Amino acid sequence: MKTLLTIGTMVAVTSVATMGLAGQIDFDKMNRLQKPESLTEQAPDTFRAQFDTSKGVFVIEVHRDWAPRGADRFYNLVKNGFFDDVRFFRVIKGFMAQFGIHGTPSIQAAWRTAQIEDDPVRESNRQGYVTFATAGPNTRTTQLFINFGNNTGLDKQGFAPIGRIVEGMDVANRINSEYGEGEPRGSGPNQGTIQQQGNAYLNKSFPRLDYINSATIVE
Repeated sequence: MKTLLTIGTMVAVTSVATMGLAGQIDFDKMNRLQKPESLTEQAPDTFRAQFDTSKGVFVIEVHRDWAPRGADRFYNLVKNGFFDDVRFFRVIKGFMAQFGIHGTPSIQAAWRTAQIEDDPVRESNRQGYVTFATAGPNTRTTQLFINFGNNTGLDKQGFAPIGRIVEGMDVANRINSEYGEGEPRGSGPNQGTIQQQGNAYLNKSFPRLDYINSATIVE
């Protein structure tokens, strides 16, 4: 497998805005997320991000010196609530769990071309390590994957880990993998359709996907 991220044809579709905890539309959050060019804060040298998911909680510890551009992007995505209500849409048992397509198509459209340059690969894609997906050189945007196994073969393909799960790997291992590989190679969700229709498509066609309730910076 040469890449983990397949880019489909994108149609910008405006849908319901991101909802707050009380069920109200969080316009401030939506506005922030539609301006990726303004979300460029430098991450701390080391920080932790807590993911509260439908399977439980896991914590990712990020080391900026492993992959500074990737760490900065991840920090800004988490800090601004990008991953809230986002699905684990591609989960392959023994390999990895991929996530990071926003459930609101208009927000995802804003990040489609917000690509960051590659980082040198300084750490290996071992079990529990977290890495940005890519469609080729300098194409990282918002999608990441959790390595379930020691996928060291990905290192020479340019996949640079940004951190690793330090709490809750058992939670990550329970993420639902029943849908497996996505279309067209498998029967799971089609990435192009997710980009166009968001969570409406996933909820209808793949209702048992696990998801992220919220992701927050904790250290």
